Amino acid sequence: MELERPDLSNVSPDVLAYIEALEAALLKSKSSQSTRRRSAEVEPSEPPTTQQVITISQRGVAKRTARHLYGRQRRSGIGVFDLEVDEHDFPAHIAVADESERLLLFSNLGRVFPLAVADIHQTDELRAPGESLISKFPFHGNEHIVGTLRAEAGQYVVLASQRGWVQRVAASYFGKSLIPGMSFHDVKRGGQITAVTWTNGSEEIFLATQQAQGIRFRETQVPARGGCLGLRVAPDDEVVAVASVTESSGVFVVGHDGKGTIRLMSGFRMNKAPGAGGKTIFKSDQLIGAVTVQENDDIFILAQGGKMIRFRASEVPPKTGVVQGVNCMEVRNDLVTAVAVATLEQ
Repeated sequence: MELERPDLSNVSPDVLAYIEALEAALLKSKSSQSTRRRSAEVEPSEPPTTQQVITISQRGVAKRTARHLYGRQRRSGIGVFDLEVDEHDFPAHIAVADESERLLLFSNLGRVFPLAVADIHQTDELRAPGESLISKFPFHGNEHIVGTLRAEAGQYVVLASQRGWVQRVAASYFGKSLIPGMSFHDVKRGGQITAVTWTNGSEEIFLATQQAQGIRFRETQVPARGGCLGLRVAPDDEVVAVASVTESSGVFVVGHDGKGTIRLMSGFRMNKAPGAGGKTIFKSDQLIGAVTVQENDDIFILAQGGKMIRFRASEVPPKTGVVQGVNCMEVRNDLVTAVAVATLEQ
C-alpha cells in the first residue's frame, strides 16, 4: 500500500536526517530488486560469433550488430531498443547472416540487389543509428525493400505478390554475376512483391495473408516460367509472408499485437494444387509474418517503435488447429513489424 509522506517541517533535524536515510536505503533496495528481476529475465548471451543481426528500416536505413550481443528474454518480454531512425521512419525488416556472407535485397517491384554483409554499417551497441542502403543502389522513387535473403541458401527463390501470384526462380540467377537491380517480376501479374523465401526444390510453399488466411501446396506445381496464382486473395487482403515447409514443419506466425503461435503443418491440410482460397491460420486481426522454425531455433521480433526481442522457439506451444496465440512480445502501444529466425550451431 502506498503511504503519503506527512509534513515533516516540525520534526527535529536529527529525526529528519534519520527518516531521509531510511527512505534512501529503501529506494536503493527497490532499485536493486528491480535490477535483479530484469537480469533474471535475460539469459546469458551465446558465445561470441560472427553471426550478425541486420535491422533495416522502411526507408532503407540499416545496421548490423553481432548476434551474441542480443540476450535471450523470456517469451512476452518487452525487448530492447535497437535501430534508431528519425520520426518519419520505422524499423521494418530483420535478417540474420554471417559477416562473410552476401544478402539479396528484394524490392516491391521484384528487383534484386546483392549486398555483402560486411558492407553494412556495423555497431557494437544494440541501440544505434544506421546508414542508408538505398543510396548504394539505383532504387526508383516508388521502390522500397520488402525482404532480405542470405545468398546461396537454397535451390530456388520463391517470390510472392500481394495478390497471391508466385514465381520460382533458380538459384543460378542470383550468383555473383547478378546485376544490381535485375528484375524478376512483372507487377501487372498479381501486383507488387510482398514476400520472398528460399526453397530446396522439392518441398512445399506456404502462403499467408494479412487477414491470417493461408494455403499450402507443392512447389513443383509452380511453372518454371512466369509463375502462377498461388492463392485467391480477398479484395481487402494481401499476401504478407511465404515459407518453405514440409508435412513435419512448424511455422511461427505472429500478429501486429505481439501474439503468435507455431502452426504445425500436420494440422494444416495441403491443397492438391495452387490457386485456391485460403484457410484460417490463427486468430489475428493483422498477421505480420510467418517463418518456418525448429525447436532449437531462436526467434527475433521487431516492433515499429524500435524494440527487438529474442527468445527460444521452444517457449511457444505448437498447435495443430486455429488458436488465438500466446503473448510473444509485450508491445503495449506499439506494433510488430517483422520476425526472423536464427538456427544455432549445436
